[in-house]
Amino acid sequence: MRVPLLIARRYFRSKNKRNIITIISNISMIGVAVGTMALIIVLSVFNGLEDLVRTLYGKSDPNLVISATKGKAFDVDRTFLMKLENTPGVALLTEVIEDNALLQYHDRQMVVKMRGLSDNYFGQSQIDANIREGDHRLRRDSLELALVGAGVQHELSITLNNRLAPMRLLYPRNTPGKKTLQIDPDKAFNEQDLIAGGVFLIEQHIDDSYIFVPLEFAQRLLNYGTRRTALYVKVGQSFEIEQVKEQLRKQLGSDFKVQDSDEQHVSLFKAIKVEKLFVFITFTLILLIASLNIFFSLSMLVIDKKKDIAVLLAMGANQKTVRRTFLYVGAIVALVGAATGLVLGVTLCWLQQRFGFVSMGMATSVVDAYPVKMQASDIIFTCMSIILITLAVSIRPALNASRLDVRENL
Repeated sequence: MRVPLLIARRYFRSKNKRNIITIISNISMIGVAVGTMALIIVLSVFNGLEDLVRTLYGKSDPNLVISATKGKAFDVDRTFLMKLENTPGVALLTEVIEDNALLQYHDRQMVVKMRGLSDNYFGQSQIDANIREGDHRLRRDSLELALVGAGVQHELSITLNNRLAPMRLLYPRNTPGKKTLQIDPDKAFNEQDLIAGGVFLIEQHIDDSYIFVPLEFAQRLLNYGTRRTALYVKVGQSFEIEQVKEQLRKQLGSDFKVQDSDEQHVSLFKAIKVEKLFVFITFTLILLIASLNIFFSLSMLVIDKKKDIAVLLAMGANQKTVRRTFLYVGAIVALVGAATGLVLGVTLCWLQQRFGFVSMGMATSVVDAYPVKMQASDIIFTCMSIILITLAVSIRPALNASRLDVRENL
């Protein structure tokens, strides 16, 4: 065994429990352990929240969305659609028209996001599993129906399948391509009546503002004609989404953008990642503060072991050996604390994943317990931070130890 590591282990395993240096070292280990455990747990919770968001939006999000780079809508024809449908990996193509509209029901009204969908939409979406009331169909024989979000239904007190009191949707009447609005209120809006056939419960943002209607209904109300705001693509099971996305981007050119599920909600995922980064920085600073005790304990240990250092130097040890000895002492203190914190943090995260003993505390929450997901990258970055912090707080006492005057301490 190398001499510096052997001496460092003996200093670390000192039997003098009443020594103030030992007490400070133990406090340092506890601080590093608690900080490491907290960092692992908090980062795992953020990973779990990110996965939860993906799961929630995945219930209604298509694999890929094609939209215009400039403007809100683009023209499509049968040739264009067939070209996309024949692209390898494209299993299903859904036409979409989405815009704001005014929804009236009895004497109540609100602005909603109206999404017009072609009949094959439910072949690529899992939204039928999120129907809280009614069913997911947008058409029953020749009768057109709407799916409304649970928040919209609650806000307007909408009754399902009420043919005597249908919903009324209004949209400003204008000429396509021209931003003109009629002054006469009787001619200012296109109006269409529609019956609510089902209520969905997906995610609060969608539930509180969206209604789904047949594509033909949206065409008539919005006067869109052959224009579409998006095309939804379902990727075949034997194909990679990333490969199909890149192929469609090359095929469509710069006039269109093709986005996967994460890119459709890039601002939300970016916010989660930024919060996770700031939490990581904050807890790393807490670890740094906890590790300052290592600096003090090493400084006191250098003072306490002056004669031992002088003997080592007199026996032929060089300054490098002395410096490494005290660096190893700091490393042992930090690594023991970090290893304890990692074990505790991983164990608690595993228990939360398995048993969910920490609940959300809300009856209306999407999941009962806090979502947790451990990632190897978080553990690696945590260990790297601890190593850098340990080196930062240990280097000064180690340098001081290697610069002691032998003659003054013999």
